[in-house]
Amino acid sequence: MAAVSDDATSICAHCNRAIPAANIALHYAHCSRNLEKCKICGDMISKRNSEDHFLNTHAQVACSMCHKIMERNLLEIHEGESCPQRIVTCEFCEFPLPAIDLAEHQEVCGNRTELCQLCNRYVRLCERDNHEARCNGIPDNIVGSSRDARARERDEGARRRPQNDYSKSHILLTVAVTGVAVLVGSILFQRRTEHSDLH
Repeated sequence: MAAVSDDATSICAHCNRAIPAANIALHYAHCSRNLEKCKICGDMISKRNSEDHFLNTHAQVACSMCHKIMERNLLEIHEGESCPQRIVTCEFCEFPLPAIDLAEHQEVCGNRTELCQLCNRYVRLCERDNHEARCNGIPDNIVGSSRDARARERDEGARRRPQNDYSKSHILLTVAVTGVAVLVGSILFQRRTEHSDLH
């Protein structure tokens, strides 16, 4: 019925709990009559509530967002912390989107730039916190905007490239005239060949 241990307690043979030795007989009678061990998790549960315990804890359910099957007791944690379809917000723009798309979105979103009002530099959003921590507030008018920098690069590249004397319209006109000349020439050649075959 029970194994006696030190300090005047006994281990209940049914639930394996330490019970005061004086109460062990009464406890064992109540315990074995009213409780049973869950075959799945090993918890001691009321025999009357064993079906409810199974349905509320171990029954297989599907996540409503990603449709993954799991035990009911894991569903709340899954939906709140690990479901790839749970809605999360981008740390840069606070746009709500599924967690599975967050990394790709933030890779793009974090590379957008904003003007620092203290130093007048454009800073990538993913570097904004570090920049604000070390920004000395000295305006940098040389840097300008990233758009201005790209425009300067285009202008410098255009100056380095030799300018063509012909525009696209001249080239297209030349191609069109050449095409018409070839077409007319082939028609005339075909007529001449037909005419010589008749004679």
